[in-house]
Amino acid sequence: MNSKQWFERAQKVIPGGVNSPVRAFNGVGGTPVYFKSGKGATVQTEDGTELIDFCGSWGPLILGHAREEIVEVVAKTAADGLTFGANTAQETQFAELLNTLVPSIEMSRLVSSGTEAVMTAIRLARGYTGRRKILKFEGCYHGHSDYLLVASGSGLLTGGISSSAGVSPSATEEVFVAPYNDLAAVQEILKANGDEIAAVIVEPMAGNMGLVKPVAGFLEGLRAATADSGTLLIFDEVINGFRLGPTTYGNLTGITPDLTTLGKIIGGGMPIGALGGSTKIMSHLAPLGPVYQAGTLSGNPVAVAAGMKTLELLRDENPYPKMEALGKRLADGIHRLATEKDLDLHCAQYGGMFTPFFRTAPVHNLDDSKACDQKAHARYFHHMLDAGFYTPPSGFEVAFVSAAHTQADIDGFIQAFENL
Repeated sequence: MNSKQWFERAQKVIPGGVNSPVRAFNGVGGTPVYFKSGKGATVQTEDGTELIDFCGSWGPLILGHAREEIVEVVAKTAADGLTFGANTAQETQFAELLNTLVPSIEMSRLVSSGTEAVMTAIRLARGYTGRRKILKFEGCYHGHSDYLLVASGSGLLTGGISSSAGVSPSATEEVFVAPYNDLAAVQEILKANGDEIAAVIVEPMAGNMGLVKPVAGFLEGLRAATADSGTLLIFDEVINGFRLGPTTYGNLTGITPDLTTLGKIIGGGMPIGALGGSTKIMSHLAPLGPVYQAGTLSGNPVAVAAGMKTLELLRDENPYPKMEALGKRLADGIHRLATEKDLDLHCAQYGGMFTPFFRTAPVHNLDDSKACDQKAHARYFHHMLDAGFYTPPSGFEVAFVSAAHTQADIDGFIQAFENL
């Protein structure tokens, strides 16, 4: 059966035929691609084609598909038992490794997804501060828990409105929303409501409206403003963590948040999430403190083994300069073609992350990203897919260069782009 046949079959038994909405290709149109296997930088599809993958399972596969050392440790660990619902020695070793690689994390708690990590971080912030409200940013995605499925309402200083059915209004009433990169808006909200706000949560490098970098002084300003109001600062590094170096983006910038949430790369392709921070704050989690969190599969031995091996390989092999060079080569190639062909387009790039934005002006926030030509992005996606390159099927996502990509992959991508 090919992808079209599998999708038709799936729609009869799975809502929309998919287990995560972006996989339905609603943002680009057409029939979703079904993957069969992957190795290194390539995937094989149910259609019998091979694609060079620049999505990387939306970020976790920084070392490429089916890296031998990771597959080996997964197989060995699975043979000893898939799950215990009890303590294992490797959980402690993994926490110690995180402490070493991320100095701001003195204690961590493992969970099973980024959504769960953020949900727990918000609860912990509320329990620690005794406050109820939070502040988030337009275009920053923090998972699908009720409090975080919110967009801005009628003004910066009003509560949010839900962007999903089924979310209680009481949840969104406790959420303030500001534009990303707008420090003045945050300062105004904190000045008026700081004693009610438990936490400000932000993707320090935004990755869910395309790749959007923080402007100079934005993160530093958040740190200062939250410290002044007694509000916790949460860096959601589910995408950023270990993507730009063998540590968090916060650590690379020298900015210390109160809590950090992690996922994706730290599982090496297996489901995992984590939150971490100082011993003082993390000690408020049960069983030490009054903030409850639990999970049968938290610290799952197979996920921990895959994640630990991934972090060790990233630390020891340091593929980051290579990914940075390849990412820059790709972005430079796109910019050259945009100039030659007079295209309304630029490519945001940082390290091995990139997003082609179909507008010339820089993108600093969600409104800027929404102003891009999404129809042009859909044409780009399908053109590159036909040429043998898989990129995220949405104009609001980040593409990834992995350690498994080669210069030939990048040059092939640029050559295919030239015929767009």
